[in-house]
Amino acid sequence: MITILGPTASGKTTLAAALAARIGGEIISADSRQVYRGMDIGTGKDLADYVVEGQQIAYHLIDICEPGTKYNLFQYQQDFLKAHADICRRGKRPILCGGTGLYIESVLKGYELSPVPQNAELRNRLEGKSLEELTTMLVDLKKQNGSVMHNTTDVDTAQRAIRAIEIEEYNLHTPTGLRAFPRIPYLLFGIDIDREERRNKITRRLKQRLDEGMVEEIRQLLGKGVAPEDLIYYGLEYKYVTEYVTGLLTFDEMFRRLEIAIHQFAKRQMTWFRGMERRGFTIHWLNAALPLEEKLNIILNQTL
Repeated sequence: MITILGPTASGKTTLAAALAARIGGEIISADSRQVYRGMDIGTGKDLADYVVEGQQIAYHLIDICEPGTKYNLFQYQQDFLKAHADICRRGKRPILCGGTGLYIESVLKGYELSPVPQNAELRNRLEGKSLEELTTMLVDLKKQNGSVMHNTTDVDTAQRAIRAIEIEEYNLHTPTGLRAFPRIPYLLFGIDIDREERRNKITRRLKQRLDEGMVEEIRQLLGKGVAPEDLIYYGLEYKYVTEYVTGLLTFDEMFRRLEIAIHQFAKRQMTWFRGMERRGFTIHWLNAALPLEEKLNIILNQTL
């Protein structure tokens, strides 16, 4: 399975779609927020990228659950296996593409997970603690478990940190009863984008998404009954724009804080990907500045 990863604004979706058009592939998304319906602009679904020279490229694991719900890694693994089997059964080639390193690593390495129920007593005990306090607790639990899950890339609100602690606590004190996960052969490519170019693209894209109606998208979600705290849980655009819409931030404060947060997020994504290399993954890095056709040729020369 060809896998393409990269930080936000690196152009990975465009490359994956062009590759799919060339080889008869279908894309499996590895993005922890694009699973939610109605969260389009803020998560950067950019569905137009899946149309290549008039050809609609099939994609999977986008728009599969309702906003306000808490999608998790275990669910992603199960949904990935269904999509992968479906694509292969129809004689197409699966292409995994995304920026959520934990999701990518979990299916390539075959993490064997069990569903983790909510722990009301633990949640009550943690309620009111700051993100910093929760992060300290999470780091300690990860050390005890020898866990590489729940990187700060994906734990940037108190709610998400509490869920991560809940999972790590469960794994620490519960007999494994691990769920088998098949090993899938893969070839892994990464988009390496210059830091300054990445920063410039992030800022341009943020302005574009605001112009395209990201604030209105979040107002509509709130109007449909999605609780503000549930949108804040998703972090980044949904956290800061919700705080603006609900009057906690001015527009300028929202823009400044969100821009910084996205830059930090992209940096943490790269840290995760470099960590994957230390954990034994071979990532073939492609310079983002190369022409699309050249990037395609590099991939095709190694896969065909």
